Amino acid sequence: MTLMSVTGLTKRYPLTTRSGEKSSFLALDDVSFELAGGEVLGILGSNGAGKSTLLKILSRVIRPTSGRAVLRGRVGSLLEVGVGFHPDLTGRENVYLSAAILGLKNSEIRRCFDEIVEFSGVEAFLDAPVRVYSSGMYMRLAFAVAAHLQPEILLVDEVLAVGDAEFQKKCLERLRKLGRDGQGVVFVSHNTIAIARLCNRAILLEQGKLVSQGAVGDVMATYLLGDRTCAGERFWKSRAEAPGDEVARLIGIRICDANGETRTNVSVDEHFDIEMEFEVFAGDVILFPSITISNEWGTAVLWSTDSGTPNHGRPRQPGFYRASVRIPADLLAEGTMTITTAMTSLAPKRDHFSAPDAVRFLVTEGADGSTTRGVYTEYINAVVRPRLDWSMRYDPDSPISDRAI
Repeated sequence: MTLMSVTGLTKRYPLTTRSGEKSSFLALDDVSFELAGGEVLGILGSNGAGKSTLLKILSRVIRPTSGRAVLRGRVGSLLEVGVGFHPDLTGRENVYLSAAILGLKNSEIRRCFDEIVEFSGVEAFLDAPVRVYSSGMYMRLAFAVAAHLQPEILLVDEVLAVGDAEFQKKCLERLRKLGRDGQGVVFVSHNTIAIARLCNRAILLEQGKLVSQGAVGDVMATYLLGDRTCAGERFWKSRAEAPGDEVARLIGIRICDANGETRTNVSVDEHFDIEMEFEVFAGDVILFPSITISNEWGTAVLWSTDSGTPNHGRPRQPGFYRASVRIPADLLAEGTMTITTAMTSLAPKRDHFSAPDAVRFLVTEGADGSTTRGVYTEYINAVVRPRLDWSMRYDPDSPISDRAI
């Protein structure tokens, strides 16, 4: 069922220059898309792309210059967390005030009040005025109120920037649950990992134009890679530009699938190869090529060198080489990854070339859901999520271990 149909939305703001001349700014330019029930739609784009303007039009805060948006059912908006909070009122009073402003009836507020308080984690301070709250406590309570709306369509703008990591995970799961329950969610965020883990479809805005829409992995790849001409790979055109020295020099690096095709995004449940091409000039040096994969927080997820090859630990004759390493399926967690490649010799240690963050790629959830998470839907806070061998046996009569109590 289609909950939202947006056709040709255009928004033009009038401007006046310092000299008094009249002009205009085109914030949205002929944007069209749809939202289905049970779908979580991510909206990507740099600052000034038109994301917030789009949400304000969908929330009926402002009117478009042209075009139309048809929304079916009750609409909830989280454009600003904390709308309706008054610093002199207690947390309890602000729950009722904010929920009423956001459209809940008194009976609905009473029914979900305990759940709101539990979700926020500020029960001990519920009867204190919110002016004594820390900024984190204030935002936690405000989001807890907004997250317990029951609309058919929920519009969310960057609210997951609030609270600590544990609370952000609760927020993500709450929004994910709305999608599972058949509601539609439109989610705007610069946090690409949140988009990757929460959304099943995305659109990309650039200077008010819709430039891409479709599967979240493909749209995120377009957003993150920008105008790179060789997505999923990087090659240096000349020796003068390429990293290296008189011993070895890097030629290029790329990510490819089982068919040898260059990729910018891979699924959790598929393996992929990292290919590195380099040239060796000196034949009397023992060289160790390596790759390091890091996540979006800069944490090194894995490191590998060519320890299983015949020439490992031996000098290589001068010439061109192509090294390939296979990253197995069901290993990396979802997210944005970068690859750093290097060539090192030892005794003493020396880097002959290093290319930090040479290639960026995405790891996305498996299309058919047959990944290591199974039917588990909670946020997975880990840098890897390998498929490990589990065993389990049922013994109803006695403790399995004699150390059990």
